[in-house]
Amino acid sequence: MIPLNDMTYSIVIPAYNESERLGATLEKVLTYVRQQGWDAEVIVVNDGSKDNTAEIVRACAEKNPILRLLENPGNRGKGYSVRNGILNSRGDIVVFSDADLSSPIEEMPKLLEALAAGADIAIGSRWLRAELQTHRQSLHRQVFGRIFNALNRIILGLRFKDTQCGFKAFTRRAAQTILPLQRIERWGFDPEILFLARKFGFRVDEVPVRWGHVGGTRINPLMDGARMFQEMLRIRWYDMTGKYDGRIAVAAQPAKTLPGRPAPRV
Repeated sequence: MIPLNDMTYSIVIPAYNESERLGATLEKVLTYVRQQGWDAEVIVVNDGSKDNTAEIVRACAEKNPILRLLENPGNRGKGYSVRNGILNSRGDIVVFSDADLSSPIEEMPKLLEALAAGADIAIGSRWLRAELQTHRQSLHRQVFGRIFNALNRIILGLRFKDTQCGFKAFTRRAAQTILPLQRIERWGFDPEILFLARKFGFRVDEVPVRWGHVGGTRINPLMDGARMFQEMLRIRWYDMTGKYDGRIAVAAQPAKTLPGRPAPRV
Protein backbone atom coordinates (compact mmCIF):
# COMPACT_ATOMS: atom_id res chain seq x y z
CA MET A 1 0.00 0.00 0.00
CA ILE A 2 1.17 3.57 -0.68
CA PRO A 3 2.58 5.27 2.47
CA LEU A 4 -0.03 7.43 4.18
CA ASN A 5 1.99 10.60 3.60
CA ASP A 6 1.82 10.01 -0.16
CA MET A 7 -1.93 9.41 -0.22
CA THR A 8 -4.66 11.77 -1.36
CA TYR A 9 -7.74 12.04 0.81
CA SER A 10 -11.41 12.81 0.35
CA ILE A 11 -13.59 13.67 3.35
CA VAL A 12 -17.32 13.40 2.63
CA ILE A 13 -19.85 15.10 4.90
CA PRO A 14 -23.56 14.43 4.24
CA ALA A 15 -25.73 17.36 5.31
CA TYR A 16 -29.46 17.97 5.67
CA ASN A 17 -30.58 21.21 7.32
CA GLU A 18 -27.22 21.57 9.08
CA SER A 19 -26.92 25.36 8.99
CA GLU A 20 -26.63 25.70 12.78
CA ARG A 21 -23.48 23.59 13.13
CA LEU A 22 -22.00 23.16 9.66
CA GLY A 23 -19.92 26.34 9.76
CA ALA A 24 -18.12 25.23 12.91
CA THR A 25 -17.71 21.72 11.52
CA LEU A 26 -16.10 22.94 8.31
CA GLU A 27 -13.75 25.23 10.22
CA LYS A 28 -12.56 22.30 12.35
CA VAL A 29 -12.19 19.91 9.42
CA LEU A 30 -10.42 22.38 7.12
CA THR A 31 -8.08 23.54 9.89
CA TYR A 32 -7.17 19.96 10.74
CA VAL A 33 -6.50 19.07 7.10
CA ARG A 34 -4.18 22.07 6.78
CA GLN A 35 -2.36 21.16 9.99
CA GLN A 36 -1.72 17.64 8.71
CA GLY A 37 -0.43 18.93 5.39
CA TRP A 38 -2.63 16.46 3.53
CA ASP A 39 -3.37 16.55 -0.18
CA ALA A 40 -7.10 16.46 0.37
CA GLU A 41 -10.55 17.57 -0.66
CA VAL A 42 -13.61 18.08 1.54
CA ILE A 43 -17.00 17.36 -0.03
CA VAL A 44 -20.29 18.43 1.53
CA VAL A 45 -23.31 16.67 0.04
CA ASN A 46 -26.42 18.79 0.49
CA ASP A 47 -29.44 16.48 0.73
CA GLY A 48 -32.12 18.91 -0.33
CA SER A 49 -31.80 21.13 2.73
CA LYS A 50 -34.53 23.71 3.30
CA ASP A 51 -32.26 26.04 5.26
CA ASN A 52 -29.10 27.83 4.11
CA THR A 53 -26.78 24.82 4.34
CA ALA A 54 -25.73 25.22 0.70
CA GLU A 55 -25.04 28.94 1.10
CA ILE A 56 -22.78 28.27 4.08
CA VAL A 57 -20.74 25.79 2.05
CA ARG A 58 -20.49 28.15 -0.92
CA ALA A 59 -19.29 31.01 1.27
CA CYS A 60 -16.69 28.81 2.94
CA ALA A 61 -15.54 27.42 -0.43
CA GLU A 62 -14.75 30.94 -1.63
CA LYS A 63 -11.91 30.98 0.89
CA ASN A 64 -11.08 27.26 0.81
CA PRO A 65 -10.62 25.83 -2.71
CA ILE A 66 -10.32 22.26 -1.39
CA LEU A 67 -13.99 22.44 -0.36
CA ARG A 68 -16.68 21.28 -2.78
CA LEU A 69 -20.47 21.28 -2.66
CA LEU A 70 -22.55 18.51 -4.20
CA GLU A 71 -26.32 18.92 -4.52
CA ASN A 72 -28.60 15.90 -4.39
CA PRO A 73 -31.73 15.98 -6.57
CA GLY A 74 -33.97 16.66 -3.58
CA ASN A 75 -34.01 14.92 -0.22
CA ARG A 76 -32.87 11.37 -0.90
CA GLY A 77 -31.43 10.24 2.44
CA LYS A 78 -28.11 9.81 4.18
CA GLY A 79 -27.23 6.63 2.32
CA TYR A 80 -27.74 8.31 -1.04
CA SER A 81 -25.70 11.31 0.12
CA VAL A 82 -22.75 9.18 1.23
CA ARG A 83 -22.83 7.21 -2.01
CA ASN A 84 -23.06 10.37 -4.11
CA GLY A 85 -20.15 11.97 -2.28
CA ILE A 86 -17.91 8.91 -2.40
CA LEU A 87 -18.55 8.20 -6.09
CA ASN A 88 -17.70 11.82 -6.87
CA SER A 89 -14.54 11.78 -4.76
CA ARG A 90 -11.01 11.60 -6.10
CA GLY A 91 -8.91 10.54 -3.12
CA ASP A 92 -6.93 7.33 -2.70
CA ILE A 93 -8.69 7.09 0.66
CA VAL A 94 -12.25 8.26 1.25
CA VAL A 95 -13.64 9.01 4.70
CA PHE A 96 -17.19 9.97 5.52
CA SER A 97 -18.08 11.77 8.71
CA ASP A 98 -21.34 12.94 10.19
CA ALA A 99 -21.84 16.69 10.10
CA ASP A 100 -22.03 16.91 13.89
CA LEU A 101 -18.49 15.49 14.30
CA SER A 102 -19.71 13.22 17.07
CA SER A 103 -16.43 11.44 16.38
CA PRO A 104 -13.90 14.29 16.24
CA ILE A 105 -11.99 14.68 13.00
CA GLU A 106 -8.82 14.25 15.08
CA GLU A 107 -9.73 10.55 15.34
CA MET A 108 -9.27 10.10 11.59
CA PRO A 109 -5.65 8.85 11.88
CA LYS A 110 -6.94 5.80 13.75
CA LEU A 111 -8.94 4.80 10.68
CA LEU A 112 -6.01 5.56 8.37
CA GLU A 113 -3.69 3.40 10.47
CA ALA A 114 -6.08 0.47 10.10
CA LEU A 115 -6.02 0.90 6.32
CA ALA A 116 -2.23 1.14 6.36
CA ALA A 117 -2.16 -2.15 8.29
CA GLY A 118 -4.06 -3.91 5.50
CA ALA A 119 -7.75 -3.20 6.00
CA ASP A 120 -9.85 -2.22 2.98
CA ILE A 121 -12.46 -0.51 5.17
CA ALA A 122 -12.08 0.89 8.68
CA ILE A 123 -15.20 1.62 10.70
CA GLY A 124 -15.30 3.74 13.82
CA SER A 125 -16.81 1.97 16.82
CA ARG A 126 -18.43 3.42 19.92
CA TRP A 127 -18.60 0.10 21.72
CA LEU A 128 -15.24 -1.62 21.31
CA ARG A 129 -14.02 0.68 24.08
CA ALA A 130 -17.10 2.26 25.61
CA GLU A 131 -14.93 4.30 28.00
CA LEU A 132 -13.97 6.50 25.03
CA GLN A 133 -17.52 7.84 24.87
CA THR A 134 -17.53 11.38 26.20
CA HIS A 135 -21.32 11.73 26.22
CA ARG A 136 -23.52 8.66 25.90
CA GLN A 137 -26.90 8.43 24.22
CA SER A 138 -30.06 8.15 26.26
CA LEU A 139 -30.85 4.70 27.64
CA HIS A 140 -33.67 4.04 25.19
CA ARG A 141 -31.39 4.84 22.24
CA GLN A 142 -28.73 2.52 23.64
CA VAL A 143 -31.34 -0.26 23.92
CA PHE A 144 -32.49 0.41 20.36
CA GLY A 145 -28.90 0.22 19.17
CA ARG A 146 -28.30 -3.11 20.88
CA ILE A 147 -31.47 -4.59 19.38
CA PHE A 148 -30.47 -3.31 15.94
CA ASN A 149 -27.01 -4.81 16.35
CA ALA A 150 -28.47 -8.17 17.35
CA LEU A 151 -30.73 -8.19 14.28
CA ASN A 152 -27.71 -7.37 12.10
CA ARG A 153 -26.01 -10.47 13.47
CA ILE A 154 -29.03 -12.71 12.99
CA ILE A 155 -30.26 -11.50 9.59
CA LEU A 156 -27.06 -10.34 7.89
CA GLY A 157 -24.38 -12.22 9.79
CA LEU A 158 -22.51 -9.01 10.69
CA ARG A 159 -20.41 -9.56 13.80
CA PHE A 160 -19.41 -5.98 14.51
CA LYS A 161 -20.02 -4.24 17.83
CA ASP A 162 -21.14 -1.07 16.04
CA THR A 163 -22.26 -0.70 12.43
CA GLN A 164 -23.90 2.72 12.77
CA CYS A 165 -21.10 5.04 13.84
CA GLY A 166 -20.94 7.78 11.20
CA PHE A 167 -17.19 7.62 10.77
CA LYS A 168 -15.83 5.20 8.16
CA ALA A 169 -12.84 5.06 5.80
CA PHE A 170 -12.43 3.21 2.51
CA THR A 171 -9.63 2.47 0.12
CA ARG A 172 -10.54 3.65 -3.34
CA ARG A 173 -10.75 0.09 -4.65
CA ALA A 174 -13.20 -0.95 -1.92
CA ALA A 175 -15.33 2.18 -2.37
CA GLN A 176 -15.53 1.86 -6.15
CA THR A 177 -16.49 -1.82 -5.88
CA ILE A 178 -19.13 -1.54 -3.16
CA LEU A 179 -20.81 1.85 -3.47
CA PRO A 180 -22.09 1.39 -7.06
CA LEU A 181 -24.01 -1.65 -5.79
CA GLN A 182 -25.52 0.09 -2.76
CA ARG A 183 -29.32 0.26 -2.95
CA ILE A 184 -30.39 1.42 0.51
CA GLU A 185 -30.61 5.21 0.47
CA ARG A 186 -31.61 6.12 4.00
CA TRP A 187 -30.48 5.19 7.54
CA GLY A 188 -30.02 1.47 6.90
CA PHE A 189 -27.21 1.85 4.37
CA ASP A 190 -24.35 1.06 6.78
CA PRO A 191 -25.21 -2.64 7.19
CA GLU A 192 -25.61 -2.94 3.42
CA ILE A 193 -22.11 -1.56 2.82
CA LEU A 194 -20.64 -3.95 5.38
CA PHE A 195 -22.63 -6.87 3.99
CA LEU A 196 -21.30 -6.13 0.50
CA ALA A 197 -17.76 -5.79 1.86
CA ARG A 198 -17.97 -9.29 3.30
CA LYS A 199 -19.58 -10.64 0.13
CA PHE A 200 -16.71 -9.38 -2.01
CA GLY A 201 -14.00 -10.45 0.39
CA PHE A 202 -12.86 -7.04 1.64
CA ARG A 203 -11.21 -6.81 5.04
CA VAL A 204 -13.12 -4.61 7.47
CA ASP A 205 -11.46 -3.50 10.72
CA GLU A 206 -13.53 -2.10 13.57
CA VAL A 207 -11.62 0.69 15.31
CA PRO A 208 -12.46 2.19 18.73
CA VAL A 209 -12.82 5.97 18.49
CA ARG A 210 -13.75 8.82 20.78
CA TRP A 211 -17.41 9.66 20.38
CA GLY A 212 -19.90 11.94 22.07
CA HIS A 213 -23.63 12.10 21.53
CA VAL A 214 -24.75 15.39 19.96
CA GLY A 215 -28.35 16.53 20.25
CA GLY A 216 -30.51 17.23 17.23
CA THR A 217 -30.48 13.76 15.70
CA ARG A 218 -33.38 13.10 13.33
CA ILE A 219 -33.71 9.37 13.94
CA ASN A 220 -37.01 8.27 15.42
CA PRO A 221 -36.28 4.98 17.22
CA LEU A 222 -39.71 3.50 16.46
CA MET A 223 -40.43 4.67 12.92
CA ASP A 224 -36.86 4.60 11.65
CA GLY A 225 -36.18 1.40 13.58
CA ALA A 226 -39.02 -0.34 11.76
CA ARG A 227 -37.79 0.99 8.42
CA MET A 228 -34.23 -0.17 9.12
CA PHE A 229 -35.48 -3.64 10.00
CA GLN A 230 -37.31 -3.75 6.67
CA GLU A 231 -34.12 -2.62 4.96
CA MET A 232 -32.19 -5.49 6.54
CA LEU A 233 -34.69 -7.90 5.05
CA ARG A 234 -34.36 -6.13 1.70
CA ILE A 235 -30.58 -6.55 1.79
CA ARG A 236 -30.97 -10.28 2.37
CA TRP A 237 -33.58 -10.44 -0.41
CA TYR A 238 -31.39 -8.51 -2.85
CA ASP A 239 -28.58 -10.97 -2.19
CA MET A 240 -30.81 -14.04 -2.57
CA THR A 241 -32.20 -12.77 -5.87
CA GLY A 242 -28.80 -11.90 -7.34
CA LYS A 243 -29.19 -8.12 -7.29
CA TYR A 244 -25.64 -7.77 -5.97
CA ASP A 245 -24.04 -10.26 -8.34
CA GLY A 246 -23.73 -8.02 -11.39
CA ARG A 247 -21.76 -4.79 -11.30
CA ILE A 248 -24.84 -2.60 -11.72
CA ALA A 249 -23.43 0.90 -11.41
CA VAL A 250 -25.57 3.55 -9.76
CA ALA A 251 -24.57 6.82 -11.36
CA ALA A 252 -23.45 9.57 -9.02
CA GLN A 253 -24.84 13.01 -9.56
CA PRO A 254 -22.47 15.25 -11.56
CA ALA A 255 -20.20 17.18 -9.25
CA LYS A 256 -21.21 20.81 -8.92
CA THR A 257 -18.63 23.44 -8.09
CA LEU A 258 -18.93 27.16 -7.77
CA PRO A 259 -19.73 28.93 -11.03
CA GLY A 260 -16.63 29.65 -13.06
CA ARG A 261 -14.36 27.65 -10.79
CA PRO A 262 -12.90 24.27 -11.76
CA ALA A 263 -13.05 21.44 -9.26
CA PRO A 264 -9.99 21.41 -6.99
CA ARG A 265 -7.20 19.07 -8.00
CA VAL A 266 -6.60 16.23 -5.57
